[in-house]
Amino acid sequence: MEKYEIVIGLEIHAELCTESKLFCNCAYIFGALANDCTCPICLGMPGTLPVINRRAVEFSVRAGLAMGCEITPSSKFDRKNYFYPDLPKNYQISQYDIPLCQNGQVSFEFEGELRTVALRRIHLEEDAGKSIHAEVTGDPTRSFMDFNRAGVPLLEIVSEPELHSPEEAIAYCRAVKEILEYIEVSDCNMEEGSLRCEPNLSLRPKGSKELGTRTEIKNKNSFQELIDAMEYEVKRQARILDAGEEVVQETLLFDASTGKTVAMRGKEEADDYRYFPEPDLVHVQISDEWIEESQPTLPELPAARRKRFISDYDISPDNAEFLTNTRPLAEFFDEAARLSGEPTTCANWIMGDLTRLLNTAEIEIQDAKVTPAHLNELIQLIGDATISGKIAKSVLDDAFETGKMPKQIVSEKGLAQITDTSEIETIVLQVVEENPGPAQDYRDGTKKAIGFLVGQVMRATRGKANPQLVNEILTRVLSTD
Repeated sequence: MEKYEIVIGLEIHAELCTESKLFCNCAYIFGALANDCTCPICLGMPGTLPVINRRAVEFSVRAGLAMGCEITPSSKFDRKNYFYPDLPKNYQISQYDIPLCQNGQVSFEFEGELRTVALRRIHLEEDAGKSIHAEVTGDPTRSFMDFNRAGVPLLEIVSEPELHSPEEAIAYCRAVKEILEYIEVSDCNMEEGSLRCEPNLSLRPKGSKELGTRTEIKNKNSFQELIDAMEYEVKRQARILDAGEEVVQETLLFDASTGKTVAMRGKEEADDYRYFPEPDLVHVQISDEWIEESQPTLPELPAARRKRFISDYDISPDNAEFLTNTRPLAEFFDEAARLSGEPTTCANWIMGDLTRLLNTAEIEIQDAKVTPAHLNELIQLIGDATISGKIAKSVLDDAFETGKMPKQIVSEKGLAQITDTSEIETIVLQVVEENPGPAQDYRDGTKKAIGFLVGQVMRATRGKANPQLVNEILTRVLSTD
């Protein structure tokens, strides 16, 4: 690979989370019985007419604004003509020469540097259905069609060929996914096919400005499969070029079981699709007022929020990356840090014990009973020495399970720390008397022996004694005995 430069452009298809499909009133429900989410319009029955879903257009404009695109004042839909069994009309309503959004960009961190990749376009189109083959039916002679997904609104985000490694392409995909999730236009659930990536990949001699012959890998809805497919395709094309042969422009499928790409069909050009304007839909008009109303509704985007967390809260880039992974998580931390004035402590609790609880319960932070107010109260209880850090963990566990506030849990369970020095000293003297060996070891110079004695005191007080006071009193008692 010392001889070649990798060039990758990406097409990302994101399913918009509208309540109905792009051109009809059908709701799409993942996992519904085959063909239950259909009507004559999305089944392409003769005589039916499409009606554009305004919400889908609004979501597209939001995505375009979030990615710095120019919003086209007057765009149109086109018929993309091709035959495939899962395409009920034998054409797809898409956008060709006048997309809704053009000339944007996406910035992201990669290998410690800020990278910016230009976007060629963002356009709106309808999804196709799903073919069900022998691996599901058990019959190699028959395939079935499920048209539930046909007509679902898709946002296609097309980058320029400015990515130069599979790893960089994955970082770009993650950045796009984050933006779409933050602006709440797609759930980007890759397991359910809500986000699918299609890399166009080619190799060229290092130093060359001319692009090589590209291949396209279809519909990857897993980052791991996406990177495996790209890595294999890089090696395959390098072998072809090393042998003095030419790469064939084609569309490929990636077989995860073999780890190889296989030819699906020859790569089509625009002319092959015989695009022409969709006669049943009028142009989409986007006014300046529409854009002006949409812009303020956009949230703070993940890259900007990461930068603010680092500067305002003085947390590390890695922690900022973790805490901005999803918008609900970022907003939880932001509010907890504001309430408590202890951003580092909040970050540690969120990334540690709270994440452990969320993972065990298999829920997201927005679905948890614990709120920023809970975390703030917990941090206050530790700060004023009402409870120890160890007890705080059990309090958080209880709050996560019940939704009760930490002060209520501490009061109901009697978990407040013992800070009365005379009470602690009484227990310390008893522990020293019951454990003469470790006590003498400490007096003889084995200072680590005090750890055992501290543990015995904490055990006797069920963890409620203030650990700092226990250490101080033990040290005084052992030094004077």
